[in-house]
Amino acid sequence: MTASVTVGSDRLTERMNALIGEIRAVVDRGLPPELTAYLVGERLAPHLSADPDGPDALLTPAQCEADPTRYRQHVVHAEEDGSFSVVALVWLPGQQTPIHDHVSWCVAGVHRGQESEIRYRLISDGRTARLVETEHVAGPAGTVAAFAPPGDIHLVRNACSTTAISIHVYGADVSRLGTSIRRVYRLPADGQR
Repeated sequence: MTASVTVGSDRLTERMNALIGEIRAVVDRGLPPELTAYLVGERLAPHLSADPDGPDALLTPAQCEADPTRYRQHVVHAEEDGSFSVVALVWLPGQQTPIHDHVSWCVAGVHRGQESEIRYRLISDGRTARLVETEHVAGPAGTVAAFAPPGDIHLVRNACSTTAISIHVYGADVSRLGTSIRRVYRLPADGQR
């Protein structure tokens, strides 16, 4: 199931403008992808704790709208030089991504609800390949994960009974690419760790 995509949805809140400025300051340092993701995650975390519907809300109401058939991707901001994008993903109960990896470093923070993630490792003997589950992670609101390819294969799902919203920051122009997904995996997967 792929996301429905909304680009440039609505205006930015004051809090989102502040977050974008903080992300820009980190990205402009030109650090390695892993360190950039870690530092962006540190900047994102405090913004997740704000009341999602209060006067200091991070997202506009339009950026919190779901799609009844699949998770929805709202591209909130794409930096003019293509160096990063901020995306709000809105998940109704049971909606999920395919198993995938990414085109760039990524930071994901749960803003509302809870997301479940299954992480995988690709195992190959040169002739065949399979995915092995390495970790199951439950991410309540306020949780932040930062990673960079390779080794970023996962599936994300809203396993709770309410809408979940997460803020993702990617080191690429998602408005131009249409997605942060580099590759979808349809290999056999096993649950062994």
